[in-house]
Amino acid sequence: MAQANVAIVKTVPQPDEHEVEAAVRRAVQLAGGLDDVVTSGDIVIIKPNLVAPRPPESGATTDPRVCKAIADMVRELGAHPIIAESSFVGLDTEEAMVAAGYDRLRSMGYDVVDLKKKGIPRVTVPVPGGKALKEVSLPKIIVDADVIISVPKMKTHDQAGVTLAVKNMKGVLSDPWKRKFHHTLGVFESTAELLMVAKPSFAVVDGIIAMQGLGPAFGEPLEMDLIIAGRDVVAVDAVTSAVMGFDLQECGCIREAAELRLGIGELSEIEVLGEAVDDVQCRFKRPDEAIAEAITFPPGLNIVVGEKTCSGCRSQILSTLFDLKEANLLESAGGWTVACGLLEELPEVPGDRLLLVGACLDRFRNEGSFVEGCPPNSRDVIRGFGVGQAIGMVDIDALESEED
Repeated sequence: MAQANVAIVKTVPQPDEHEVEAAVRRAVQLAGGLDDVVTSGDIVIIKPNLVAPRPPESGATTDPRVCKAIADMVRELGAHPIIAESSFVGLDTEEAMVAAGYDRLRSMGYDVVDLKKKGIPRVTVPVPGGKALKEVSLPKIIVDADVIISVPKMKTHDQAGVTLAVKNMKGVLSDPWKRKFHHTLGVFESTAELLMVAKPSFAVVDGIIAMQGLGPAFGEPLEMDLIIAGRDVVAVDAVTSAVMGFDLQECGCIREAAELRLGIGELSEIEVLGEAVDDVQCRFKRPDEAIAEAITFPPGLNIVVGEKTCSGCRSQILSTLFDLKEANLLESAGGWTVACGLLEELPEVPGDRLLLVGACLDRFRNEGSFVEGCPPNSRDVIRGFGVGQAIGMVDIDALESEED
């Protein structure tokens, strides 16, 4: 018996604003509507994905037309919509909003809030039952909201497999807390546990122009012409990842949220309305596949992967190599042995040329250059090679000590 409903609606190719609005409204209504989710007078946070200054047609950022349609539906119910987001660590959210077209919405009278803006009040809230996440600092506007609607882009992610409605909520965090999720707490577990205190009541996925390959910012745009919606954000992500050709076990944040019973992850327990998954499914290129196509390993680079290594560490190592290639510094990885995963013993190489990546190798941390995290961030892996500052990285140590 179905425990959750998820709607899939197909738009026309290259839809205009009216066609986008029609698709969003149909998907929301098929999935149960907002009438008993949003009440007159409510403050409703609409959370897009604006990871970086990229236009929606790049596949990196949520189309503002989707958020506008949702905001209009919220207004019609007598509630007040607020579109709120903060971009990737070290990037300017206002620049991302302009690049994606959200300045136009602001000029039309919609509330569009940069959560990184100085003066935004923040509060620390406990996470009852959290194992990775005991407490977290959140913008007060998020904590006080009556309803949250997650509006992610349909795209791959070089650590989490995909980034959808669950992963999208990490964007409400400050830069230091985003770093903690990756560097200290474990991004899959902590992102799932974030739902315990900031759980969306509805999710609407922008799959008009999606992204495959090296997501979340540098992949290839892929036109899917889809809107996917539902009240159970985990179920929405499970269906969307299936449309993308991903198994639940490949998607760390969704898998963890399902295991915590924060939503339904099994497709057999979800009723899909509108289009069938099989009719719209397209296997998205994985991040590691995209990187392998783009990179020729420098001489002497050896990557040793434990049998039970998760995709997070593998993808981050390859993402790091891609970043080095883009900076014309790929040769700096030559001669290094990079290890990750559950290894019983280390490769027999000098410690000054051994890079140990991820929490699984913590017990060997003194045997080489060790990078923490589960999975780690590619910036930390780059720093492990000793070239982080050479390619203009954020001052990581200063960022870690920054006050929320």
